[in-house]
Amino acid sequence: MPKPWTSKLIIKALGVKKCNGSVEAAVEDLPLEKAMEVAQEKHGLGHLTGADLKAQTKEVIGTCVSMRVKIDGHWANDALAIINKGEWDERFN
Repeated sequence: MPKPWTSKLIIKALGVKKCNGSVEAAVEDLPLEKAMEVAQEKHGLGHLTGADLKAQTKEVIGTCVSMRVKIDGHWANDALAIINKGEWDERFN
């Protein structure tokens, strides 16, 4: 896996030392724009395969699922569903 790891960049973007391990203790909330910045950094390094910023950001949010990090107050899986429905498309322009 190429470094820097996506999880490390997410932690850096959150401004925390580490994320909580349980769903009950999860309090981290990453703004979509920060997820987009992580995606742009990883894409610039050639580490993401998504065709555009939206697809690349979805890759980053996929990592947030396992880290139990919310995106704009939504669980990461729910944020992915919102993106897939096109509800946040204007934010990717």
